[in-house]
Amino acid sequence: MTDARTGLPAGVDGSRWAMPDPRLADPSGVVAVGGDLEVTTLVDAYRRGIFPWPHSGRALPWFSPDPRAVLWPEAVRVSRSLRQTLRRAGWLTTVDRAFEDVIAACADRPWREGTWITRGMRHAYTRLHRLGWAHSVEVWDSGGRLVGGLYGVRVGACFTGESMFHRLTDASKVALVDLCRRWAEAGGLLVDVQLPTQHLASMGAVETDRATFLSRLSEARDVTVCMRAGEFPVSRLARAR
Repeated sequence: MTDARTGLPAGVDGSRWAMPDPRLADPSGVVAVGGDLEVTTLVDAYRRGIFPWPHSGRALPWFSPDPRAVLWPEAVRVSRSLRQTLRRAGWLTTVDRAFEDVIAACADRPWREGTWITRGMRHAYTRLHRLGWAHSVEVWDSGGRLVGGLYGVRVGACFTGESMFHRLTDASKVALVDLCRRWAEAGGLLVDVQLPTQHLASMGAVETDRATFLSRLSEARDVTVCMRAGEFPVSRLARAR
């Protein structure tokens, strides 16, 4: 185990694009269309509660959905079966050890499902990662194989989860629980999971209206949070908090 922590993100210049007020989004949550995936554009968008979501055959859309799905990190829900996995699996978790492998695994989906994580998105978020704005959580089995993980963007005390994957049952859930534990321990205030789903709701995600989310984000985005980045056994996550 180690107390190494994620560093502060690099300073970036202002975006050359003027993002509209997210409160002006259309009923589907679209705020704007077009622009680019430069670091300055992405950082400005996330600080405003806006994220890109590519759709095939369309100019790049930017979203601020209403409602928004949020996890309060100390309230992440661990089911009985997941707790058994945590106790018995013998897995380890890390932060930022294999960012590019994680985003590649998240993009690797059956062709019928398609993916919004295009080559351009992978390159853009890898640049964000190298500048300290994006992070990954990895789950490793006892043989050192990457079996699950997630990645996302940190803006102050808000972590916006982008995608997760698993190669073994429960591995993506373990990554999310681990993120919430590390984020809470570091003083993180919320984990933004963007869109409500039944799966995320089962882990404690709640829906909040856009105005409330944006208010929370404004309180969180300038708070300094550096989470622990070392290697930890997942068994620690089975203990009640």
